[in-house]
Amino acid sequence: MAPTLPTSEKLALLRRRAEAIDALRASLRRRGYLEVETPAVTVCPGVDRHLQAFAVDFVPAGGGPSLRRYLTTSPEYHMKRLLAAGSGPVFQVGRAFRNGEVSERHNPEFTIAEWYRPGWGYGELMDEVEDLVREMARALRPTAPPPRAFPRTTVAAAFEGAVGADPHGGDPAPLRDAAEAAGIGVPAGAEGDADALYCWIMAAAVEPALPEGGAFLVDYPARHAALSRVRPGDPPVAERFELFLDGIEIANGFTELTDEAEQRVRIHAENAARVAAGLEPYPTDERFLAALARGLPPCAGVALGVDRLVAWLLGVPRVQDVIAFPFE
Repeated sequence: MAPTLPTSEKLALLRRRAEAIDALRASLRRRGYLEVETPAVTVCPGVDRHLQAFAVDFVPAGGGPSLRRYLTTSPEYHMKRLLAAGSGPVFQVGRAFRNGEVSERHNPEFTIAEWYRPGWGYGELMDEVEDLVREMARALRPTAPPPRAFPRTTVAAAFEGAVGADPHGGDPAPLRDAAEAAGIGVPAGAEGDADALYCWIMAAAVEPALPEGGAFLVDYPARHAALSRVRPGDPPVAERFELFLDGIEIANGFTELTDEAEQRVRIHAENAARVAAGLEPYPTDERFLAALARGLPPCAGVALGVDRLVAWLLGVPRVQDVIAFPFE
């Protein structure tokens, strides 16, 4: 990785970073969100086969067995517990942690903004995310042309345009053939894995083909629903969006799944996939599931990578350039 910026240059960027975060908080407050704080050390960091958490041990001062805990990969579970308790719209800007992720777009410890609004679906939330990002761009880059409207493309249309393949099928053969025909090859070991091929095509062909500026990908395959609601149809699609700014993923949002039984099934499936991949399964967060069982209101939520957004707003290529002390 390239060396860090000189101190004076980085300090100037850090001042602009503070302005950007102040603007983000102020915008969310104006929109009626309550700022909250949730734990960084949790029983369950979030169950996702693609995310690895930092494990920590709580050692009781008076003796006794230690307790395994994790640094959170996202505040989602706790924020949904607040929603189920009747909080109304909530947001937070805080720290999250993902083990093993270091690159110009990743820092293992990073700043995340996450917010939820009861009564909304993912379409309304996309409108708000676009308004907020364009508002911040105008404030932080007053002499630059305002960002154009962000087009919205379904994942199916994006795959068809990039490689001529259907992302919704579970058969790896068409995806493998499409990747090879498009000239992006196939990673070793992914030949028979539809999910691995999907992720490879998304990163190698779909994302680089997105238009300059801002763009949304929407309506993901049901098997990539994460914690979003699946809309029935042929094929069924996850009511999920991702925002990309000049090809870099910035935000991931959903119409949220509110059904406790379905959420439990998905958590167990993710843990089974982790075990199959030789990864540690994570504990089931029963308090989160109990909150869903009591009644999570219909809502939409989004997680936004603050470091990536700030880097884009300030025109620097690496998140490390807008983080005071990146991973060493």
